[in-house]
Amino acid sequence: MWDSPAVVLITGVMAAGKSTVAELLARRLPRAVHLRGDLFRRMIVSGRAEITPDISAEAWAQLRLRYDLAAQAADGYAAAGFTVAYQDIVAGPELAAVVDRIRHRPLLVVVLAPRAEVVAAREQGRPKQGYGDWPVADFDTRFRADTPRIGLWLDTSEQTPEETVDEILARAWTQARIG
Repeated sequence: MWDSPAVVLITGVMAAGKSTVAELLARRLPRAVHLRGDLFRRMIVSGRAEITPDISAEAWAQLRLRYDLAAQAADGYAAAGFTVAYQDIVAGPELAAVVDRIRHRPLLVVVLAPRAEVVAAREQGRPKQGYGDWPVADFDTRFRADTPRIGLWLDTSEQTPEETVDEILARAWTQARIG
């Protein structure tokens, strides 16, 4: 299973553990890439529209561009024989849209969904603060309510990142697979 190329989309709210889990997953596989979707946002040096609770049309356009570029990169790495651990915040109806953008199959979708109070504690302990004006509980509630139940949703509240990767390796091929 894990010796053939796949794209593993790892999503969840900010501070859910996406970066750590994606990096650990990629390191555990024989030929893998850790693709950080946020890099495409950070490449915009001037004119970047930030994502806020009242997202502007320009911020939406840039977010969709980011998803387009990440999907193209994921497909390119997979075509070259790499499994791609692609992590990004993909919420609401955009999750189905990103699944459609990624052409490579198999595609595995993993949603890290620790409890909001666990995310808030993690956010407090991080050097980067991603929530700004968003209360963690509000963002989490919207994420859970608006995001379709695609793929494997994991409550990682009581897991170490290594345990989460173990669970992904054990369950993703059967429970997270899209096509």
